[in-house]
Amino acid sequence: MRAIRPRRSPAVPLVVAVWAGAAGVIWLWWMNTPSIADNTSRILNAGRITGLLAGYLMALVVLQMARVPALERRVGSDRVARWHAMTGRYTICLVLAHLFLTMWGYALQAGKSLGGIVQQTIDSINQLPDVGLAAIGTGLLVLIGLISIGPIRRRISYDLWYHVHLLTYAATYLSFWHQLSTGNEFAAQPEAKTAWYALYGSVTALVVWYRIITPVRLNMRHRLRVEAVIEETPGIVSVLMSGRKLHRIGAEAGQFFRWRFLAPGMRFSSHPYSLSAAPRPNMLRITVKAIGDHSSALRDLEPGTRVWAEGPYGALTADRRSRGKVLLVAGGVGITPMRALFETLPGAAGDLTLLYRANSTQDLALWDELAQIAEERGARLMYAVNSPDGERPDISADTLRRKLPDIDRHDVFMCGPPGFAQQVYEALRGAGVPARRIHHESFEM
Repeated sequence: MRAIRPRRSPAVPLVVAVWAGAAGVIWLWWMNTPSIADNTSRILNAGRITGLLAGYLMALVVLQMARVPALERRVGSDRVARWHAMTGRYTICLVLAHLFLTMWGYALQAGKSLGGIVQQTIDSINQLPDVGLAAIGTGLLVLIGLISIGPIRRRISYDLWYHVHLLTYAATYLSFWHQLSTGNEFAAQPEAKTAWYALYGSVTALVVWYRIITPVRLNMRHRLRVEAVIEETPGIVSVLMSGRKLHRIGAEAGQFFRWRFLAPGMRFSSHPYSLSAAPRPNMLRITVKAIGDHSSALRDLEPGTRVWAEGPYGALTADRRSRGKVLLVAGGVGITPMRALFETLPGAAGDLTLLYRANSTQDLALWDELAQIAEERGARLMYAVNSPDGERPDISADTLRRKLPDIDRHDVFMCGPPGFAQQVYEALRGAGVPARRIHHESFEM
């Protein structure tokens, strides 16, 4: 067994860098802000700083969508998605505050009251350079924010949400130009304009490289096709995909791809599914539960169907491991990355334990494979299912300590629905497992 050297997440240095960038934006505003003598100046300068911070965060929103490997594979796709959602909310709030404060300040300068904001906004769109484009970009941002609100998001299809979300690129492009043409900071300091071009240019280059060029290269090189579709249990199927030199695709057990199956009705749908087995030189496999239109349609895929893949993504890999003993916890179809890790994680007999939670024994997908892996590796395999009367099994700190007395000396890898993951996380913390040794990835991405 090779020496265990856990890969450190760059999350903390990245957050520090983001705050440093925000401090630089505030410094730029401060250096170009004259004395604030009256109420109108205060309102206009508040509009300026909210606009500058919104422009800075908008670049970060796009960066978080760029699928940069340092973020996706080391920080974790689910964590980056949460950053993206949080940054997006702050950006929309700052954009709306910038719009309100700036138009209010302009209205006061023109001798109008607060009620004249609407007319002042129309006048600014017609008279100021690039403000009309920015207004369209603002409208797109508000639309994206609205469909991302929890109750609305749950009522629309994933494909609609995903494709509308891509309008973030258009909103950013449309909003960029008025920052340079109307921003006092960029007119007064050419260096600031150069830095802004460098920020947005770098982000654009990353998007083009990792969201367009990299997937094209991957698919031209590996030529993925559906080899077979196998029903594992009622409602759960495995899709086997063949291709060229797949061991060089760069994937690890625990990671996932975004899959687009070029079959009728599925060409415009791209969904994330984890690998349910370690990559073979000529074969990849995913195992999917039918919980929506896309996942339900997988069972009808014909052998030979072309597949477009993007990835690999995800940080739930062996690189996170810091201890010799490992507990893998899977809930439902979260077994897919756990099964791949159960097969490939280095370890001696007795080092690996897998706990599989499902509603019933009939829902234990891939159970025969798991049992065979456990026997061959001397690993421990446990399941937790509902009782015949529907009572849920007890997964508490006491139960975990009773099953694994040395659980506090384990690394824990976990994947499952959010409610299940939260319950198990609290039980693990109660059982003495440090938070830094609980590695999990959410379905909600």
